[in-house]
Amino acid sequence: MTKTSSEAHPLRTADLGTLMITAWSGEAPDGHDMAYLLACSLGNAPDGPEAATAAVERLLNDNGLPVGGGLVDGNVRLSLPVTLLVVAGHAVVTMPHLNAKCPVPPQWLAAVAKRGYAYFVFTTRPWPEASRESVTTEGLAAFAGSEETLKAAAHIVLPARSLRS
Repeated sequence: MTKTSSEAHPLRTADLGTLMITAWSGEAPDGHDMAYLLACSLGNAPDGPEAATAAVERLLNDNGLPVGGGLVDGNVRLSLPVTLLVVAGHAVVTMPHLNAKCPVPPQWLAAVAKRGYAYFVFTTRPWPEASRESVTTEGLAAFAGSEETLKAAAHIVLPARSLRS
């Protein structure tokens, strides 16, 4: 007789593939700049892009971040397992199984300083083209603004914290 375990298998970070995070700012519907962050896998997991998609979705779901669901507001949900630290011209995003750091432009820093938060999109859709050394502004806009990318993502308002001296 075969026995099936009901225990969940632990998430293997290798299943995520290479994760990338990038930052930009742009005008929001309220007419003021918004600081945006986009995280995704390059789709280069050992078992392929489909495995990377499944692993990212699991990571998000395990942390209460619904894919394709509504906006999660970290200003309201104080137990949010995702944090944003802005330090030395970088955005540092931390969550279980993940620490990511990316440089941010001055306009992004100004937008996050004014609002006190960034809009974080973590998509399950792989972006293999981002593995190239330089991603164009047009390429980022096409990927980040794609309906497919946005529907396959968790959307989070992340309060920004900084180190105080």
